[in-house]
Amino acid sequence: MLSISDLNKTYPNGTQALNNVNLEIGKGMFGLLGPNGAGKSTLMRTIATLQNADTGTVVFDGIDVFDAPDEQRRILGDLPQDFGVYPKVSAEMMLNHIAKIKGIQSKGDRASYVSDLLNKVNLYKFRKRNLGDYSGGMRQRFGIAQALIGNPKLIIVDEPTAGLDPLERNRFHNLLSELGEDAVVILSTHIVDDVVNLCTNMAVFNEGSVVVQGHPQELSNTLNGKVYRKKIRKEDTEKYQLEYTVLSTYLRSGNFNVNVYSDAHPGEGFEPVANDLEDFYFYSINQPQTV
Repeated sequence: MLSISDLNKTYPNGTQALNNVNLEIGKGMFGLLGPNGAGKSTLMRTIATLQNADTGTVVFDGIDVFDAPDEQRRILGDLPQDFGVYPKVSAEMMLNHIAKIKGIQSKGDRASYVSDLLNKVNLYKFRKRNLGDYSGGMRQRFGIAQALIGNPKLIIVDEPTAGLDPLERNRFHNLLSELGEDAVVILSTHIVDDVVNLCTNMAVFNEGSVVVQGHPQELSNTLNGKVYRKKIRKEDTEKYQLEYTVLSTYLRSGNFNVNVYSDAHPGEGFEPVANDLEDFYFYSINQPQTV
């Protein structure tokens, strides 16, 4: 269990990145869903012992992360949003090097261990290729491989599917779901489908704060019967934003549509629609005090 209590962080420029964050996260896939700039990466770096908070505590399986960062690092796997690679080094060589640092001293054991990792992330046939020649998806899978060295109990992945093509994204989803069977996996993302497809528990995070936490479907269900759609002219968007609680505007079959939240039928031209987690997400980050 990962317990985060009263966590606060303000940067020297005055930006409050974390505002009294409280979370309880158990084994399995946990989605941290929020817009870019919400403070998700700050929270991930804090859990990963890469920076300290101003106040509060982070405790994982009895380990106080701030008091014993080295203990935390021994059981942690981290795939940050942006990570560098040595472009002229092969995946096999790099993973072998990391495995040695992580304490696998026998050359034979490391070779077997690295081969298993490369097979797990579907990179074995590319093991001799330099990392600088990897595609975005291959690089992300390499990132997961290095994060798995040492069989971590806590795995953090920050915006892992941004920029991946659909095939690579599906592969990545399958791999992440497997990891969640034996560890606490925190998926930090702004992509709603990632949470829908992978997570049994989640929190919406915005402006450094936890807006709401719960099961994705249960959270989505709180808007049942309260989401309506209407075809509108694009130039009328501002008028609708002033008159209604607009959740989203989007194109469908060449027509411009607006989804709104309303306790009662909002009027002529609107039709009720089956809401989803995306509607709830947009609602919660704009109306957190009413969720």
